[in-house]
Amino acid sequence: MSSDSSDSDSETMPITLKDIRKISELYKTAALALRAGVIAKYPVKASLLDRVSLFQGDITDLQVDSIVNAANRSLEGGGVDGAIHRAAGPGLYEECCSLPEFKAGDTNASIRCQTGDAKITKGYELPSRHVIHTVGPIYYSSEAATKAEQLASCYKTCLKLAVANSLRHIAFPSISTGIYAYPIDDATRIALDEVRRFFDSEGAEKLDRIIFVVWSDKDKKVYQKLIPEYFPPTEESASAPSTESPDA
Repeated sequence: MSSDSSDSDSETMPITLKDIRKISELYKTAALALRAGVIAKYPVKASLLDRVSLFQGDITDLQVDSIVNAANRSLEGGGVDGAIHRAAGPGLYEECCSLPEFKAGDTNASIRCQTGDAKITKGYELPSRHVIHTVGPIYYSSEAATKAEQLASCYKTCLKLAVANSLRHIAFPSISTGIYAYPIDDATRIALDEVRRFFDSEGAEKLDRIIFVVWSDKDKKVYQKLIPEYFPPTEESASAPSTESPDA
């Protein structure tokens, strides 16, 4: 390697919207297909296939209007939250700390964001212009219905914040499926259902792209399996139906 190679050569270049494949493209390459014997939960709507993406990689590399941070209630912590804070630099931490604190009703601890709610900040050193912080539920099977409502609220409030702040794109990680232990299949169904409901609601035209971001191959396969149920392909875009069983 020549001495002219700078440190910046080894840095990850931001990933722009044009580099993130739409699900319409994924259908054409057979990366997505409605499984044989599975009935789609929503009707075909061709325009939506160019407004939804599935991306595998680091959410902090995305050069979009907003990325979602799966945070804890103090808006500080590890997991995706820690990775986003490290990539954004100290300015993000300082802005989060400047947000008003209040007492949580369940523990009386000081928090900045309730479970199911969301807050927006600038992106600082991230390629993304903004970070939308949301607090997903800690999963307990004995409280599955309540947890599902809270997780659905995360997606709803993030989408509302994006529209209210005139943002055109939003990228979601798989909220609550890490240390908070939400079952990935159930969480993905909630995410897809809320996004599809959003697209069928007033004001949805203000968002050009919604991106689902996964890190692991396992999570990617879950999204690939379930996306066609909520965003079914047109006849023109569909490849041959998948022969995998619904539980594959």
